[in-house]
Amino acid sequence: MEKNKDKPQPDPHNKDMQSSDTLLVLHNTRNTIGIIQNINPDGTINQTSPNQEHSDQILKIDPKDDSFTQFYSDFYHQLKNPEEFTFFKVTEYEAKETANDLQNYIDQATVEEIDELKDYAVSIDAVQAQLERQNKFSQFQQSKNIHPHLTENQYRYLPEQIDWNIMSKLNLTKEKLEQLNALEPLLKGYKTPTLIPITFNQGSIKTTMDVRLSLRLNDVGYLEVRIHPIRKEPDFTTKLFGHEFTKEDQLNLLETGNMGRVVNLINPMTDELTPSVISRDRLTNELIALRAEHIRIPLVISGVTLNEEQKKTLKEGKPLPIENMLSKRGTLFHATVQFNAEKRYVEFLFNRNINKSINSLQNHLQSKTFQNPLNTEIPTTFRGKPLHQWQIEKLKAGETAYINGLTDSKGKKYQGYISFDKNIGRFEFSFKNPKKEQKELSRNQSKGKGRKM
Repeated sequence: MEKNKDKPQPDPHNKDMQSSDTLLVLHNTRNTIGIIQNINPDGTINQTSPNQEHSDQILKIDPKDDSFTQFYSDFYHQLKNPEEFTFFKVTEYEAKETANDLQNYIDQATVEEIDELKDYAVSIDAVQAQLERQNKFSQFQQSKNIHPHLTENQYRYLPEQIDWNIMSKLNLTKEKLEQLNALEPLLKGYKTPTLIPITFNQGSIKTTMDVRLSLRLNDVGYLEVRIHPIRKEPDFTTKLFGHEFTKEDQLNLLETGNMGRVVNLINPMTDELTPSVISRDRLTNELIALRAEHIRIPLVISGVTLNEEQKKTLKEGKPLPIENMLSKRGTLFHATVQFNAEKRYVEFLFNRNINKSINSLQNHLQSKTFQNPLNTEIPTTFRGKPLHQWQIEKLKAGETAYINGLTDSKGKKYQGYISFDKNIGRFEFSFKNPKKEQKELSRNQSKGKGRKM
């Protein structure tokens, strides 16, 4: 083990050093786990035991999904008796530890529990269906002469399905979305990963705001652009599909972004009760509900194979502390994970300022209206430039907001900081950060006092 720890690990930020995938094999009759090396000409498998030092000889696969489907189809059909095996895809640096964990699990598992492992295995039927979809998608692309690099398993929509006339009314173009790295997530069926500035006209008034965008097919098959604006805070006063938020629910959503339990929500179409989990969009404060049946829990998280109790905890929406996980750099770490309904996957929870969350919750419970600590009107524009929502929120909180894109009388661009000057009772501009200058002044004063003593 010590020898393995000293082995250089890939830097996840270096594309040339990213780890490859490999395959673990479960022999269905013997219930033993091995790591694939290759296939012999007669269709039999060469493998290595998890306890043997042959990591440089194991099978290595391009981690891209579109490459894997074709590879696995070819690999599977070379096997002499493929029905005798079950295969699992893992990264090469997790292979040994995952294989050992799987073997320990299988040694103590019932027949039913071992059979359930097939839910996490690579399915040849699913791979073949995926290849067929990819082929049809490629044919469609060629017939339309569009984006031959896009594959159906990655993209849910095509650029030509988007109503670009609607996008232009929001001051957005295909090129602009590409520059903001927002087009690909939209085409994959996700929200934009960051806030996107949009502009639209309401009569003679021009409004600019930061939002997240998503695409959804409507009932008649047209692709609609959905706008997710920023809310000052989550709306806990209104029931969400019949659910009334407790103080603990509110605190959890403010602190971690996840409510932390499964609740029954009322289906507005059928009035049926649907077990669901709820999370908060941390960028917009929108509350997102997801049916519990759609929760997908991975078999392995960073090299740690989850037991039934751990999977049950995550399926119930609760946070789960896990120790001795293996990073891509080959180091052990501890962290808490939890299923996020907005992202639809198990996420790592990083340390958050719980006091800030508690104060935020207490302020919300004490008053339904936002109290401005400055007791003054917050501007929505400054020197003719509309302020973004995040800048307005900073000013509301009494903080300094950075602003750029300002233009002087000679047409020259400049940038700086806006802050509230208590001495004159209004918002003022500064080329330097006033708070940073104050800290430097205090530091210099402290040094001066030190020298005198």
